[in-house]
Amino acid sequence: MPAEIKTHYRACNLCEAICGLEIKTQGDQVLSIKGDKKDPLSRGYICPKGTAMEDIYTDPDRLKRPVKRQGDSWVEISWEQAYAEIADKLVSVQEQHGQNAVAFYAGNPNVHNYGSMTHASVLRKAVQSKIHFSATSLDQLPHHLTSYSLYGHQSLIPVPDIDHTNYMLIIGGNPLASNGSIMTSPDIPKRLKGIQQRGGRFIVIDPRRTETAEIADQHLFIRPGTDAWLLMAMLNTLFAEDLINTGHLTDLLVGTDEVRSACAAFSPELAEQRTGVGAEQIRQLARDMASTEGAVCYGRMGVSVQVYGTLCQWAIQMINILTNSLDVRGGMMASSPAFGFIKPGESGAGHFAAFHSRVSGLPEFAGELPVTVMAEEMLTEGEGQIRGLITTAGNPVLSAPNGNYMDQALAGLDFMVCIDIYINETTQHADIILPPTSALEHDHYDLAFHRLAVHNTARFNEAVFEPAEGTRHDWEIFNELGLAVAARKGMEVKPLPSPDKLIDRGIQRGPYSAAAGHELELTLDKIKQHPHGLDIGPLQPSLPERLCTSDGKIRLMADYIVEDLARLGDEKQETDKDELLLIGRRHIRSNNSWMHNSHRLVKGKPRWQLLMHPDDMAAHQLQDQSQVRIRSRVGEVQTQVLASDEVMPGVVSLPHGWGHKRQGVALNIAAEQGGVSCNDLTDDKLVDRASGNSALNGVPVKVFAVHA
Repeated sequence: MPAEIKTHYRACNLCEAICGLEIKTQGDQVLSIKGDKKDPLSRGYICPKGTAMEDIYTDPDRLKRPVKRQGDSWVEISWEQAYAEIADKLVSVQEQHGQNAVAFYAGNPNVHNYGSMTHASVLRKAVQSKIHFSATSLDQLPHHLTSYSLYGHQSLIPVPDIDHTNYMLIIGGNPLASNGSIMTSPDIPKRLKGIQQRGGRFIVIDPRRTETAEIADQHLFIRPGTDAWLLMAMLNTLFAEDLINTGHLTDLLVGTDEVRSACAAFSPELAEQRTGVGAEQIRQLARDMASTEGAVCYGRMGVSVQVYGTLCQWAIQMINILTNSLDVRGGMMASSPAFGFIKPGESGAGHFAAFHSRVSGLPEFAGELPVTVMAEEMLTEGEGQIRGLITTAGNPVLSAPNGNYMDQALAGLDFMVCIDIYINETTQHADIILPPTSALEHDHYDLAFHRLAVHNTARFNEAVFEPAEGTRHDWEIFNELGLAVAARKGMEVKPLPSPDKLIDRGIQRGPYSAAAGHELELTLDKIKQHPHGLDIGPLQPSLPERLCTSDGKIRLMADYIVEDLARLGDEKQETDKDELLLIGRRHIRSNNSWMHNSHRLVKGKPRWQLLMHPDDMAAHQLQDQSQVRIRSRVGEVQTQVLASDEVMPGVVSLPHGWGHKRQGVALNIAAEQGGVSCNDLTDDKLVDRASGNSALNGVPVKVFAVHA
């Protein structure tokens, strides 16, 4: 008799959009994955990544039990043996070289998996090292530093109230490909079209005519890395034309006159010289922000991962604050999640520059050092050198700048353990790999992305399948390995209860709880009664009472902004006619490098080629679809070039996460794909000095024909 056909509802955890899914199964087989039409946030929308969850679950390359390196091969070992050997090796490294000789690296997928977020602390407490890295400083650190500085908490990040916006200025963002980033916004095509249907407009500023720019009311090309001049010129215009309106936040603002003075030197004419965007166009952008009720300025990867990333994010916040576009309907507002609601006194606010990296002296933020210094901290000898590493769901060889340098650094470690489901470009260097269960085998609650959602909802995701016998959830791995390390040190570390119990405690202390006097009286059990998700309502103005600064004020200027503005003003405009500026690009079928092992996500036309403007190709005597060499200060790669007027002259575009044809990598589908890693070209010495975030956009490169 065939197994019963069952229907499951859960959210996709492969990107920030957390789209609701309807999954039909029979036994241990997935029959179909569709969008959940009753999900109040995604409203039935689904992108290709959602259907690929089946590929990950069934992937024959996915590890299910611990493996240990033996020469050039791997052998399965028991969990008990793995824990014992890892604990012994890690503690031995620390006994020989010091507590901080073991470091941690956490990749992007950790925030998509609540077991990692709730339980990694158990292992960290046992290891007792202060050297931590994560993908935050490859991606979004300027957002966190800006929110910490202005609003007092790194996670109090306002997001566009896009469902009520009438004018949206998107700078360096491509939400049609990302489904929203630092803006959990599923069903983004309809949400953007909704702006236009209300009689509003949205404008895109980007060096590439992206998928979002294609449907925008206006697209303006801008030279990579020059956004700070444009944003400062917009602020200059707001002051010069007396367009400032700070609304209900007026009495909370400290330093408005200092911002006025700081903008005085950055005229639209200067910005035109630097950016290529016309002075009058810049003035009009400022006027439109100031004159439209329900306007919002939003900037993402293109402005974050450049040498002025923090200055750009600060200026974006200034534009919203000074045009009455912060904490108002249709502007930027803080989400109000059931778990992790930010208010005064909330833990995890962050801290900045409490210590600095040993070699380059870059500052920590919230206990993490910038990833751009990770390789040099491994390769530079002396006291404090990293000799052991623990990675969780990360692939810095493909995602960090100067990937070959990172590859070299990992190869020289005394000991390395990875918590990961694949043998990839990074984990191939490990001594032992501990694989957690796949997403469909464990329950989940989106901790990070409800905090960034454009509409307030809550949803608990039940496991679709029972985990295979002998496997472990990530939270169980952190508990068990943490206990093993602690026992080896003769110290006590308490394991944490399962993540759902921790989440329930937080929900019952949250804004919709009985303790808060809310009529919903939410608990996790009540949320579970809504398998499609619980609609809590639209974003609401809430910022004055939620500010986490010591005095309840928004201090507009900070020392690092003053220093960065001086650097911006002093920067000389130097050009090399043979140099081009390298930018990345996002595709809706890709987010992290391991997604390239899904046949659904790599099918179709190849997406890894170098895009180059036809005028630049002619100037460099290159043929369309020919092989080219791309050279930067740190490396050289060879790939195929495509002629495209999507990119502006002087700019080339190469996507992130490719380049899987490497010895030792066990990703069979990914290895069949072409492409190279753009981070073999990005420069570990190109950084946003204010935060230490890697500058992965605007990298100077030269392009040559292969025969040259």
